[in-house]
Amino acid sequence: MPPDRAGRRAGRPLVLVAHGSRDARAARSTHALARAVGAARPDARVATAFLDFEAPGLAAALSREAAHGHRAATVVPLLLTAAYHGRVDVPGVIGQAGGLGLDIGLAPVLGPVAGARADAVALDLLVRALHRRLDEAAVGTADVDGVVLAAAGTSHVDALATVDLVADAVGAALGVPCVAGYASGAGRDTGAAVSVLRDRGAERIAVAAYFLAPGLLYDRAVNGALAAGALLAAAPLSDAPEVAELVLRRADAA
Repeated sequence: MPPDRAGRRAGRPLVLVAHGSRDARAARSTHALARAVGAARPDARVATAFLDFEAPGLAAALSREAAHGHRAATVVPLLLTAAYHGRVDVPGVIGQAGGLGLDIGLAPVLGPVAGARADAVALDLLVRALHRRLDEAAVGTADVDGVVLAAAGTSHVDALATVDLVADAVGAALGVPCVAGYASGAGRDTGAAVSVLRDRGAERIAVAAYFLAPGLLYDRAVNGALAAGALLAAAPLSDAPEVAELVLRRADAA
């Protein structure tokens, strides 16, 4: 990296903005990821913000950076799809922060964007993180013959297509069929995803969690798959080192 860019990066705070949840586990997971990002880049100031339920909100977090004397900041949405929150909520708050005197860069969401060639790296990092969590759940590639990729869900069809990209990549990496299932929104639920895999001959089905943090939707997605016959479920991605690396790559691309 050229020295001038490295210098700008070192002095530019990273504000990681998560959706937020009433479930206290979600904020703890977000803070754990922020610590992992800070450990991976010790010269960076890493702050957290939330769109709902938790404080500080994104506007307050940006105001805090301005009050600390920073002239620029990079916002990294901790979102796995470019659905409503990524397309509308986060840019809207940044647009309203124009009077702070901050040069605010907005990074892409963490999940891949359909058709974006540069997102091959993001896809690889996410698949590796999902594989890591499955291994931690005591699931080796030889132990399962089908995987449900459990996700939060959205009514935005293009965003659902990017989850299918991840499911296909997980299946290719593990050598077993992988089908996306959702806790809400327009896609099939996780119980139906288990049924699809059963119809394809799978008997030992595991759940990979395409979630950054635990919460109501994670619990709903996992419980639906387990009730339909899945054997076990992986934890959310949280502070997996691959996710921390992806956050930094997205920040650098802002």
